[in-house]
Amino acid sequence: MEENNNMTAERSLEIITEQIERSQRTITKNAALPLMWWGICIVIFAPLIAYLWKNHGGPIWNTLWAAMWVIGFIGNWIIDKKKETVPTTFVSKTLGHVWSTFGLFCGSIGVLFSLIGTGVLPLKLVIPNEYLFSCITSFISLCFGMSTCITGRVVKNRLIERCGFIAGLGGFIAALFFSSYQQLYVMAGVTIIALIIPGVVIHLQNKK
Repeated sequence: MEENNNMTAERSLEIITEQIERSQRTITKNAALPLMWWGICIVIFAPLIAYLWKNHGGPIWNTLWAAMWVIGFIGNWIIDKKKETVPTTFVSKTLGHVWSTFGLFCGSIGVLFSLIGTGVLPLKLVIPNEYLFSCITSFISLCFGMSTCITGRVVKNRLIERCGFIAGLGGFIAALFFSSYQQLYVMAGVTIIALIIPGVVIHLQNKK
């Protein structure tokens, strides 16, 4: 009787492990298009805002990021309708919490500092405005890289993990050497490494 109970426990553990691994593979497979989509959105908007910032009115053009988020979510919603359904598991919940936390922190800090830097919110900071955006980009790059790296570790994908680490640390350091609109080119580079490269590689692997 005890042996049967042990066998049942072992089999239950095997089933749970198989389900987790299947969920990890499916999540990784489904991540390809969203990674590329959000990466493309940021890579298009970042240089566009940088150009407008430099030549047509200054940092007020950062408000276009709101339009990018709307376009991004609409496109992501369309992609979600077409991808393979994944049952709600601990893995999927964890990744959802990771990226929702990233969005909450980075979105709030980005909006707040942008309002301060453009003068819409009349607060005086010790940090001069020319260095303010360096802090924002460094912070967002680090959070971006950490979220991507955590995602790679959760789904056990070394490519995503390494790209996240390189993008986060590299973007954090690179942002300290640039100011104002040039920060947006750093953000575009971080996005290419953290989102587009992993997305393209996973997509090509899915095609095999």
